[in-house]
Amino acid sequence: MPTYTYQCSKCEKIFELFSTIADYKDTAKCDCKGKALRMYAEDLLTLNQSVRKGDGELKTIGDLAMRNTERMSSDQKAELHAKNNAYKETPSTNTLPKGMTRLKKTKGVKWT
Repeated sequence: MPTYTYQCSKCEKIFELFSTIADYKDTAKCDCKGKALRMYAEDLLTLNQSVRKGDGELKTIGDLAMRNTERMSSDQKAELHAKNNAYKETPSTNTLPKGMTRLKKTKGVKWT
């Protein structure tokens, strides 16, 4: 069920209401009997976090990866990023055949 965020024009209290799309209204009544208006910007910030796919709706490996990363803390994400990108930071120690040298890849140059 969708969550809608409102702010009271009288007491400036911010609150959320859960309602079906059929029962949706742009205004709501606050506890102080004031008129509350919908805060669209606040709802847009949380839009990606409020819609989640169920196990039966996961169609690609990207959907599964996105669901799993949403469950991780920022520390876990940083650790995983460091682990998966460590090879990019360390130069290769393999020896090359005689007469060959390594080229350094520069940023912005497309290698084909």
